[in-house]
Amino acid sequence: MTAAPPDGGDAASDGPERGEIEDSADPRPGGGASGSSADPGAEDAAATAAGSADTGHSHLAHTWQEARQASFDCATPIPPGLVPLRNALGRTLAADITALQDMPHYASSAMDGWAVNGTGPWILADPGHRLAPHQASPIVTGGLIPPGAKAVLRSESGTITTDDEGLPVLALGGAARPGEPKNGQHIRKAGEEAAAGDILVKSGTVLNPAHLALAALAGHDALRVQGKPVVKLLLTGSEVVAAGLPAPGKVRDTFGPQLGAVVEMLGGISAGQEKIGDDYDEWLAALEDAGPDDGSGLRQETGEPAAEEAPADVVITTGGTGRSGTDHLRRAVAELGGRLLIDGIAMRPGHPAVLAELPDGRFILGLPGNPLAAMMALCTVGAPLLAALGHGTLPPVGEVPCGTTIDPDPGRTRLMPFRLLYGMASPAQHAGPGMMRGLAAADGVLVVPPHGVQLGEAVPAFALPWGAPIQQAEPAAAKPRTAPRKASRKPAASDGPVDWSALLG
Repeated sequence: MTAAPPDGGDAASDGPERGEIEDSADPRPGGGASGSSADPGAEDAAATAAGSADTGHSHLAHTWQEARQASFDCATPIPPGLVPLRNALGRTLAADITALQDMPHYASSAMDGWAVNGTGPWILADPGHRLAPHQASPIVTGGLIPPGAKAVLRSESGTITTDDEGLPVLALGGAARPGEPKNGQHIRKAGEEAAAGDILVKSGTVLNPAHLALAALAGHDALRVQGKPVVKLLLTGSEVVAAGLPAPGKVRDTFGPQLGAVVEMLGGISAGQEKIGDDYDEWLAALEDAGPDDGSGLRQETGEPAAEEAPADVVITTGGTGRSGTDHLRRAVAELGGRLLIDGIAMRPGHPAVLAELPDGRFILGLPGNPLAAMMALCTVGAPLLAALGHGTLPPVGEVPCGTTIDPDPGRTRLMPFRLLYGMASPAQHAGPGMMRGLAAADGVLVVPPHGVQLGEAVPAFALPWGAPIQQAEPAAAKPRTAPRKASRKPAASDGPVDWSALLG
């Protein structure tokens, strides 16, 4: 049985049908910044040379595997740097946290009550003064133990009374226990938690809130952590609206609400977004603006600036990756002296994805204008790139048993959001390049090879940034040999997997 096409007509088709055009064309009316080429079939033919009118050169589209590896290999991990404690949660420590002084750095009271010297009754002295034998002074929890004090008497264990001459004195009373207070009782000694120079948290630890509190107690204002890429979003399209129901000729913004969050899930630091129209000068100016920097190319050692003020390591654009007159990404990259690292991928959806590097070291990741196509390109190219910049590893690809038969599509890898049904992965419905419904309900993404997939066959798959990891398909256990069964008079049911994909409708 052939897989039901996720968008109602193109998931398993052989030729450049409607989904083919949607993949390369911007979903916006009138063509927009991601317009399709005049010959979408030729543009999409995998592993064939494609002419580029705006760059004047020919290129060979990367395969899906090549694109992932190329985007991972092109990046060098960002060097460690100092970040303020408030920004260090979830970061990986690049240097041990040590105590900058004794912890605590002074002897303090563990109770509200009185600091005392010797046995009672005690003559009351002013707080902070040296205590002579048989003297006491009021103290609160955490208060500095005055010179001469030997212990702390709890407030509930003492009472203020008068001596024979009518002078106020402190005496044992209330809940006092025999022998209270003993020398050193209820005193937090200096250095009892750590001595200056002790290692408190080792390098390589992923910082949690308790680590940050400990670092603050140890005297740190900032911590040295492994670098993470700062990512700025450049959203294009003069007809895109951010709220309400769009009028005919207008479309809702699908990138603004999701891309920043996905960037964070992939290990980047989202540094906000900028919206521009379809004019080339706007594109050029936006890509030219790298953000504030000191000109050294290094991050400040006194602490990372706020993400919105930091120079970008990666700029992600939406739309503008096609071949029409309103697609300006390649031209802008060329004018800024950049080079294309990936110019098209033999996959669907998302084949017009572009990865470029500018002379200042910034990477430009151009996503197609259709939302599902853009997300597949982000998972294919953006995830490995951000992983490499952030000291990570190439995102894993697992395997799942396919719940339907998917016909071949020679020369092209197809990425299909899937749903798990009875342990089998079947392509989700409503998964055209311009749709989001299928992805919102998906358990992961199938990586369907050009030769197609048979029912029950293990097929590569990857997890969504917000989804559960893909489990590796377990090989079938060897069955013990048994005596042959007698032939049944009834037709034997098939021992193979059952196609449940029709239940997903």
